[in-house]
Amino acid sequence: MANITVFGAGSWGTALAILLARNQHQVMLWGHRVDHMTALTHERANQRYLPGIAFPDRLAMTGNLDAAAHFSPLWLIAVPSHAFRRQLEALKPYCTPGCRIAWATKGLELQTGEPLHRVVGHVVGNNLPAAVLSGPTFAGEVAAGQPTAITVASKTADFASELVGLLHNDRFRAYSSHDIIGVELGGAIKNVLAIAAGVADGLGYGANARAALITRGLAEMIRLGTTLGGKPDTLMGLSGVGDLILTCTDNQSRNRRFGVGLGQGRDRQTVATEIGQEIEGIPTAKIVHALAQRHGIDMPITEQTYRILYENLPPAEAVTNLLLRDPKPENSHV
Repeated sequence: MANITVFGAGSWGTALAILLARNQHQVMLWGHRVDHMTALTHERANQRYLPGIAFPDRLAMTGNLDAAAHFSPLWLIAVPSHAFRRQLEALKPYCTPGCRIAWATKGLELQTGEPLHRVVGHVVGNNLPAAVLSGPTFAGEVAAGQPTAITVASKTADFASELVGLLHNDRFRAYSSHDIIGVELGGAIKNVLAIAAGVADGLGYGANARAALITRGLAEMIRLGTTLGGKPDTLMGLSGVGDLILTCTDNQSRNRRFGVGLGQGRDRQTVATEIGQEIEGIPTAKIVHALAQRHGIDMPITEQTYRILYENLPPAEAVTNLLLRDPKPENSHV
C-alpha cells in the first residue's frame, strides 16, 4: 500500500482521492481554500462537488501545502489547466530525487499553448518520472464506484505500471501507454468539440447532427494530434474517441451543457455561472484554433466554435457555415 497526495479538491481530484483510498492506500487531499478543506474535514464528504459520497477512512484532508507535499513523494495533480503551472511552481521547492508527478488535468496551457508535460519539464525538469491520466471519466461516476476505464501515459514504463496498479480495481480499469502527447491532446481537444455538440443540441438539432459532429470532430482531433506528435491509435482509444463520445453525449459534461446554453440563445456568463465549475473548452478553443492556423490544419468545427466564443458569431450561423462548405471526399485530409 502506498501514500499518495492529491492536489486539487474539486470534483475530479476528490473522486480520484476517494478511489485511491478505497484501494486501501493512504491518501492526503489538498485544496487551496482553507474554508473548503475545513468543510470537507468536518463533513467527511465533498458536498459541493460530490454530494452524498462519504469519504473512506484512509482519506485525509489539508489546506496546508507543506504538510501535503511532505506526506508523500508521489503527487497527483488535479487542478484546472490555468492553475497547473502555478501549482507546480508552488511544489517545486519540495521536489526531491524520489518525487514522481502525475496529473489528471485536461487542457493546454493558455499562455503558451503547450501540452502540460512540457510545463512540467519547464518548471521541475525532465528527470522526474511523470505521467498523465486521461479518459472518459465523469467524477461523480468514479466516486460512486461505477465501472470506468482510463489511460495512464508515461515515458517511464515503471511509473505507468505503478500508477496502473494503484488505480486498478474491479470497477476501475487502467491501461498504460507511452504516448503522453496523444493522451494530452485527446483530453484537451474533446472539450472544444463537446461545446460544439452542445450548441447543436441547444439549437434543437437531432441525433443525426450530433453523430456527424462527433465523427468529423474526431477527424479534426486526429489531424491536429498526429501533426503534433500523437499516435493515431491513441486518439482512437479511451483518451481520444472514448472521451469525445462521453463529453459530447451526456449532460454531466460541463462543456456540453455550456454549449447547449449557447445554442438556446442564453447569456454566456449566466450559463457559466450556473455550471459553477471550470469549463476547459472555452480557453482550449482559443489555443487549438491558434495551433490549427499555425500548422495549416483545417479544423472547421473548432473554427466555428472559436468564432462563437470569441467573435460573437450566432450559433445558427456557425452551423450554416459548416453545412455550406464545399463537398469533398470523407477521408480527405482537409
